Amino acid sequence: MNNANLIFTRAGLNDIAELVRMRIYYIVQDYGHLAETDRAKMEKSLPEYFARNLEKNIFAFVAKDGGKIVATAFLLVVEKPASPAFINGKTGIVLNVCTMEEYRAKGIATRLMQMLVDFARQNELNRIDLSATKMGYSVYKKLGFEDLQSEYQEMRLKL
Repeated sequence: MNNANLIFTRAGLNDIAELVRMRIYYIVQDYGHLAETDRAKMEKSLPEYFARNLEKNIFAFVAKDGGKIVATAFLLVVEKPASPAFINGKTGIVLNVCTMEEYRAKGIATRLMQMLVDFARQNELNRIDLSATKMGYSVYKKLGFEDLQSEYQEMRLKL
């Protein structure tokens, strides 16, 4: 596999089936498994989600080999009330940075993330947040992401 054969672009509505496939691939890689009932629910809901939101508030940066997506990096754009931390209220959250196993360690995720960062700058996002895996940490550090130290304790309520 040669990177020269890959096409780096943003996904469009005609790529929804591939985005669903890559999202599920990412979940399996991240969690180690996916229950069949959860897979079925995701296969039903994800196409509808992407049809409503793609290129509006979620942007999918992809590498394609032939017509097949082999790597992704999603940027979810969130608009919040302005604060000193995000003066215009526009922030981004990185999701689903994923490269199929046979394409890893070739700089693909780094290139997709650079496209994502460039897009965020062009669209005047104040910051980009992400949760790094051990595998992705060095990619993000290379691009200028910093470890966060906060006086706030992250919390979550599962519903």
